Amino acid sequence: MTAQSAPAPVAGRAGHRQSAPAENRGTTKVPAKVVARIAEQAASEVPGIGAAAGGILGIGARRDFDARPTVTCELYGHTAVLHLDVGLGFPTPLGPALQYLRKHVTTRVESLTGLQVGRLDVDVSWMHAEENTRRQLR
Repeated sequence: MTAQSAPAPVAGRAGHRQSAPAENRGTTKVPAKVVARIAEQAASEVPGIGAAAGGILGIGARRDFDARPTVTCELYGHTAVLHLDVGLGFPTPLGPALQYLRKHVTTRVESLTGLQVGRLDVDVSWMHAEENTRRQLR
């Protein structure tokens, strides 16, 4: 993250300090890796969303609803392109669940970074049924 130094605040009415105008405050750059971590945290806040945890090359990996999903980010100016790899509980209505996930991640990333999310791709790499659901399916 880089930032240029900002001019000292200007005293306003009744001794209150005012900030310099936005165009004179400098710039802040947020690396793509930081944006990806913010998106991971936002995705993990959505109920029923999980991530693969552990394992090497997919061997020994387990489905973990307490882990943050994997997210990659590419930045193009002030626009972020995100790619999420998530798991879902089964049965889950995919349309509404993914719509809520997209909206939540987009809102959180935009509000925390000041960037615009231009595209958000989601891969559902696994679904996990609870034990009682598995018995019903048999």
